[in-house]
Amino acid sequence: MSAVKKRVLITGAEGQIGGALREHLADRYELRCLTLSPQDFPSVVGNVSDLEGIVAAFEGIDAVVHLAGSSGIDSTWDDLLPNNFVGTYNVYEDARRAGVGAVIYASSNHAVGMYEVDGAPEVFALDDPRSIDHTVELRPDSLYGVSKIYGEAIARFYLERHGIRSFCLRIGACRADDDPLSEKVLTQTPAHLELRSDDERRVRMRAAWLSRRDCAQLVARCIDADHLSWAVVYGISNNPRQFWDIGHARGLLGYAPEDAAPV
Repeated sequence: MSAVKKRVLITGAEGQIGGALREHLADRYELRCLTLSPQDFPSVVGNVSDLEGIVAAFEGIDAVVHLAGSSGIDSTWDDLLPNNFVGTYNVYEDARRAGVGAVIYASSNHAVGMYEVDGAPEVFALDDPRSIDHTVELRPDSLYGVSKIYGEAIARFYLERHGIRSFCLRIGACRADDDPLSEKVLTQTPAHLELRSDDERRVRMRAAWLSRRDCAQLVARCIDADHLSWAVVYGISNNPRQFWDIGHARGLLGYAPEDAAPV
C-alpha cells in the first residue's frame, strides 16, 4: 500500500514560486491552493489579511507553505501592513487553530540585504570570500525586508508558544522564465544596489539565482523534515558564486540543488 500523501496548503499559489511548487510537487503531496482571485487551476479564494475568512482552508492540513503577500522591495507600508504583517500573523494563527504541524515561511534575502548593498558589486565576484549565513545579524534593506524579519519572529513565537514547527527560507531570485541570463534580469535587479552596468546585473543574478525545481526541492525538504522544529536557510541554486550560504541547508535538510547558473 502506498504511503498517504501529506496535505499541503500553499498560500499565494498563483505567484511565481507558487507556480513552481504546483508544477514540481503536485505528484508528491495533496496540494490545496489559496489564491487572491479565481485561477485556471483549483483554488480556495481568500485574502490572508482576513483571519476568519481563510480559516477553513487550513482544516485537515499537515503543512502550510506561506507565500502570499506583497513581494516588491519597494512595497509601501500601506501595502505591507495588511499583506505581510497582518497576513503572516493570520496564517500562523489559523494554522494554530487548525492544528497544522508545520509552516514553511517564504522569507527573503532582503532580511539581510544591507550586506549585499555594502558589498556590491565586489561581493558577486567568484574570488570574493564573503559568505552570509544564518548566524549573521539581521540587516534589512527595506521595509519589505523588515516585514520578512517580522515573519521570522512570528514563526519563532508560534514554535515557542504553540509548537508549530517552522522553516524560514531566505529566498534568492526565483524567476518565472527560469533563466538566470534572461534580459529581464536587467530590469529586475533591485535598484538600490546601484549596479553600474548590465554586466554587473548579470553577474549578480548568476549568484542569486534559484531555479524552479531547486526551489521546489528545498520546500519539499522542509515539508518532509519531521525530525526538525526550526530552520533558517537560504535558497539559491548551486551557483559558482554563493555569497548566501547554502551549506546549512545542505547539512540540516539534505538540500541538494540540481541546477547552477553559468560562470
